[in-house]
Amino acid sequence: MDSTTLWAHVHAERAALAALLHDLDEAAWSHETLCPGWTVHDVATHVIATPQTGWREMGAMAARNLGRSYHAMIFREVKRLAATRTHEQVLADFATYATSTHHVPVTTSVEPLIDALVHHQDIVRPLGRTRTMAPDAAAVAAERVRRLAPLMGTSRLLRSIRLVASDVDWTRGRGPDVRGPVQELLMLASGRRPDLTLLEGDGLALLPR
Repeated sequence: MDSTTLWAHVHAERAALAALLHDLDEAAWSHETLCPGWTVHDVATHVIATPQTGWREMGAMAARNLGRSYHAMIFREVKRLAATRTHEQVLADFATYATSTHHVPVTTSVEPLIDALVHHQDIVRPLGRTRTMAPDAAAVAAERVRRLAPLMGTSRLLRSIRLVASDVDWTRGRGPDVRGPVQELLMLASGRRPDLTLLEGDGLALLPR
């Protein structure tokens, strides 16, 4: 996927997420998401913090979290930042930065796509809503997520199954198949519980219960 198309997907997903957030009441902003311990407010703050994070912010984060694991650092930093932003300020951040093409130093331009696609699902699914990913965008994100499996905590699982998309030409891995929409394979590869009603294959027996 070329850069222009990739960023168009990122911007469209951020815009859709911002529209959803505008419609939420206070209880929904405080609702738990698929990210353990993160509320909708936390996840939304994190998604739109990506285009605002440069080398200075990265250095400050590292200094504040010496000795902590990657996951512990991210959790702590998300909570710290979210506590400083009201819902209105988060929405204002989306209005300002949703069309940015900046990505966090030491990451690729695909990471903002992963953040936008997966975190949108992290929010909508617990709220009982739906959001369908563009299959070609989800495939690009899934390809990158497979390389980030050690950070996602899915290395062992992804080494044991073959992911076969039913809606786009994308197959990766070895082992018994898990077949279905690429967005569910992306959710699985990123450590989330996919919609099992949309998946099939012998590899389902190997998924975490």
